[in-house]
Amino acid sequence: MADHSWDKTVEEAVNVLESRQILRSLRPICMSRQNEEEIVKSRANGGDGYEVFDGLCQWDRTSVEVSVSIPTFQKWLHDEPSNGEEIFSGDALAECRKGRFKKLLLFSGNDYLGLSSHPTISNAAANAVKEYGMGPKGSALICGYTTYHRLLESSLAQLKKKEDCLVCPTGFAANMAAMVAIGSVASLLAASGKPLKNEKVAIFSDALNHASIIDGVRLAERQGNVEVFVYRHCDMYHLNSLLSNCKMKRKVVVTDSLFSMDGDFAPMEELSQLRKKYGFLLVIDDAHGTFVCGENGGGVAEEFNCEADVDLCVGTLSKAAGCHGGFIACSKKWKQLIQSRGRSFIFSTAIPVPMAAAAYAAVVVARKEIWRRKAIWERVKEFKELSGVDISSPIISLVVGNQEKALKASRFTHISLSVFYFLTHTHTYTCKTDWFFSLLQVSIKIRLPCNGNTTAHSATQFLQAKGDTECSTYHRRCEETHHCAFFLFGL
Repeated sequence: MADHSWDKTVEEAVNVLESRQILRSLRPICMSRQNEEEIVKSRANGGDGYEVFDGLCQWDRTSVEVSVSIPTFQKWLHDEPSNGEEIFSGDALAECRKGRFKKLLLFSGNDYLGLSSHPTISNAAANAVKEYGMGPKGSALICGYTTYHRLLESSLAQLKKKEDCLVCPTGFAANMAAMVAIGSVASLLAASGKPLKNEKVAIFSDALNHASIIDGVRLAERQGNVEVFVYRHCDMYHLNSLLSNCKMKRKVVVTDSLFSMDGDFAPMEELSQLRKKYGFLLVIDDAHGTFVCGENGGGVAEEFNCEADVDLCVGTLSKAAGCHGGFIACSKKWKQLIQSRGRSFIFSTAIPVPMAAAAYAAVVVARKEIWRRKAIWERVKEFKELSGVDISSPIISLVVGNQEKALKASRFTHISLSVFYFLTHTHTYTCKTDWFFSLLQVSIKIRLPCNGNTTAHSATQFLQAKGDTECSTYHRRCEETHHCAFFLFGL
């Protein structure tokens, strides 16, 4: 079994920062004495004062029901480029005055639990706005960090079973900060100030990791602090080979926990075994697993009972929490390092006080309204039984053909007014449909030109079994790839 030396390494790095007098601190601003007392009380009772419900209510529909102007819909329908300016045109304003809009059902969000419209969460934000406005405006290290932010961090640390937590402006910023901070260990501990190859950090990254991880790793690499090794998607044999051939002492493995493109889980049990073997730092991006997976909503690590093997857990508050922001659940030492060296955290304005208040309420609601999590997995089970498609998460990936067929299918669904949000982005030479299920029940009917594709045909059978509704389509091309993918986000 390898010697896990990362705890000692990060402690040494923090000590260097302190000796150079560049160790940064967070000083929570108390908005009022009453606020301070309420927060202490809320932390003690686990948010018992927040109202929760035992089933779907009318307001849950508002998170998926939207309207667009007729001109916007027409541009959508004919695939005309737009930067949104058509809403100010004479035609759009005339249609709006007549009350004519295109009513649509939204199938492209990540609001898995439907919390974006939950009254308890919106009331928490509204009350904070009434009392404090947006709160102090500045980075967390200057004046943007309040007792609301601290309460949110404590609740997330408890959810993830970690010693502490750092709230970031976005999930993207959280991954960027984590990767850059990890890389900074090399320069802080280098004998000459500039790390030699054997002093750098070796980062092993899954081939299909999120762009925020990739960009963070690239920045750390550009700073001369890391060497990057990309292993084939979820291929533990390949990862093991790369690890065994790497002579660098400081190793890090970073992966999405639940991949948003393919809907598959990272092999957490195998990663835990390899961590014991090689002693690497394990970092996961649990954006799509937090509040969705695990008995308590703790995420993918809780689902696979390996929370103790995850060193840094990055997450977002903009998906299942229905709010905004990101976080890194970690040890106190790692938090000190990231808040001192994570550039995307240091140089960004902290999330507003009302959003921190809303996010804390979302943590409480998500933990207590267990039925919402159960409903998502019932939806997954139902889809699997009706379609015959073997899926393992609320994200369903279906191959339908090449780019040309995908574009034809997109235009076909425009004409038939089925619901498709079409994005030309994938890592393979095939086109696929990705569906993100939430707990909300929506009846839809979609006809795909199957061309003998049994998977697409099975999907059509499932959707037809759910009934009819009128919806719209949208597609865009990705400039960075020649590949394409269909995305249907089911709610």
